[in-house]
Amino acid sequence: MIEIGWLRDTFQEQENDSTEVERIRYAWAYILEMIGGYLMPDLSQNLVHLMRLLKFVDFRVASQLSWEYAVLATLYREMCRATPPNKAKIGGFLSLLQSWARFRFPFLRPQWNHPVSYVGIPTALEDIRLLLDQRSEAQFQWTPNEDPAIRAVIPEEFFQNLNIWHFKVPLVNYATIEMYQTDRVLRQFGFRQSIPEEPDVLDDQHKIDLRLTNTDWQDSWQAIFAIERAEVLANPCRKGTMGPL
Repeated sequence: MIEIGWLRDTFQEQENDSTEVERIRYAWAYILEMIGGYLMPDLSQNLVHLMRLLKFVDFRVASQLSWEYAVLATLYREMCRATPPNKAKIGGFLSLLQSWARFRFPFLRPQWNHPVSYVGIPTALEDIRLLLDQRSEAQFQWTPNEDPAIRAVIPEEFFQNLNIWHFKVPLVNYATIEMYQTDRVLRQFGFRQSIPEEPDVLDDQHKIDLRLTNTDWQDSWQAIFAIERAEVLANPCRKGTMGPL
């Protein structure tokens, strides 16, 4: 592990006359800072694992990896870890989680004045829970993804063939594995929501972390991948594998 503060202090912004090697080193440091400080932070908020640097030996190869799914896997795992009542911190891409909440809970959005105003929005957990309990069903936004701006970025084939939505795939990020289940969020996109199947229980997988060194993670998750392959055969309309990173 390496401190993000050290990266920031050691690799300053490059001058116009910097060499190619210096620019590559700066890019590596900047990407590590983004991963450990913003996209996939742990509870320390100041450490990033050097193993991620191996993914950037060739930037062309790095651009083809499923980074968005690695980010989601990390956030889902951190949300699981934060559910016990005695937990006070959470890691992961919290800006994404905050955006998700603001789309669905309009009464928790700040007033977008200049400057942004948070007047009337509670900050204590107990007050937020009370606010949620007091709201009626009509005050929640159940279909935020029906927004034309959001639908415009979803490929048309996903609306023409609804079978694509009825699948689940593993999101893998080294020691982290979580299931992505689109069949549980159909209502958000304006579709009819059927009763979904019971979610997979990954309690044993959640006990695994990066302290298991020298591990081939792709080999470790073969059983999970086997389930995915079976679903691909059962539903040929499914799209892609979300991982491993």
